[in-house]
Amino acid sequence: MRIQLLGPLGAEINGNSVLPTARKPRQLLALLALHPGRLLPAGTLIEEIWGTDPPPGAPATLQTYILQLRRHLHTALTTDTATGAGAGTGTGAGTGGGRPRAAKDVLTGRHGGYLLRIPAPSVDVHTYESLLAHGHRSYEQGDDHSAATALRTALALWQGPALVDVTTGPILRIEVLRLQESRLGTTERRIDMDLRLGRHTQLLAELTELTARHPRHEPLHAQAMVALYRSGRQARALDVYRRLRTRLIEDLAVEPSPPLQRLHQAVLNVDPALTVRAGPRRTSTFDLYAR
Repeated sequence: MRIQLLGPLGAEINGNSVLPTARKPRQLLALLALHPGRLLPAGTLIEEIWGTDPPPGAPATLQTYILQLRRHLHTALTTDTATGAGAGTGTGAGTGGGRPRAAKDVLTGRHGGYLLRIPAPSVDVHTYESLLAHGHRSYEQGDDHSAATALRTALALWQGPALVDVTTGPILRIEVLRLQESRLGTTERRIDMDLRLGRHTQLLAELTELTARHPRHEPLHAQAMVALYRSGRQARALDVYRRLRTRLIEDLAVEPSPPLQRLHQAVLNVDPALTVRAGPRRTSTFDLYAR
């Protein structure tokens, strides 16, 4: 079974869709898929669907939604068995390499809750987080090439905003925010790797888009200034700072932070430190002037 959460919701078993069209079963599938192999109490699922003030019949209605999900699973499993797809490939929907006997073996109810019995790597979020961990280990070991590759591979799993076509309740909403923040932070870290590897020219188009999309995000603007400066575009680097400063003053009535002001001064002064492509490892380009 494969489940995609980093973008539109997707779920299939060897090419056979198990994705419900109804809004609330989709919510349940997304929440269960975020925690594969983990028992989620019925109360948690009810809170996601109805918030903190559920109707009296919520437990019975939850069971109806679970049955709907199991019907989709049953259809995909029986179609897969009939066609013989995936036999012996180790990609069955259950844990391990064996094929589950029934939908209940995949979506299991026990001890007042439900769990989705699938391997964590079947869900793109968990593959993404595994690649992040590999990238951070490589970064700590000083291997910028491996770190940049792992982070770029992780980011390539995204097909749009997380769960973009799923209605989110209070629990999923927090998870979506966490994933979106992780995506932005990972993008920032990967750009730092590429800057140290001397890929500043290749980053210009991406950073132009990112700073337009995040017009008050100082670290991204700092990276854009460094990339432009190293590409021989000092005037444009200064213009990035000017536009950010104007936006911060107009929107928030604040000046850019001291590190960004020092970076601006360094660009004005043609500071030799800005030309170092692979200097000491730092957590962010922003830290160049965070003294």
